[in-house]
Amino acid sequence: MSETDDDAEPEPEPEDERTTIRTGREFEQEYRLDASEAGAFLVALGEQLQEGDELTIATDEWELPFAFGEPVQLELDFDGVGDPELEIELELPGRTDEQAPDIE
Repeated sequence: MSETDDDAEPEPEPEDERTTIRTGREFEQEYRLDASEAGAFLVALGEQLQEGDELTIATDEWELPFAFGEPVQLELDFDGVGDPELEIELELPGRTDEQAPDIE
């Protein structure tokens, strides 16, 4: 006797299947966005930077949690020759949880 759709057990709900990008792995992703979408991303990123020392960037496929330290490096590069271009780069150093040794 064969099972009908009514007799089959329901498939379990898939759990969060996002890949978590962790230390010890290299990851790079590039996007081509319109200015308003890039601006919304930068505003959200800026809010996370202002709120604490950890941030998480995520899509439906992956998430990248990152605990950052100080100082943050901001670089502006303007090329006004030919087709003008402005490059803005932000580097966040990783936060270390190390402590200084005791002095006895």
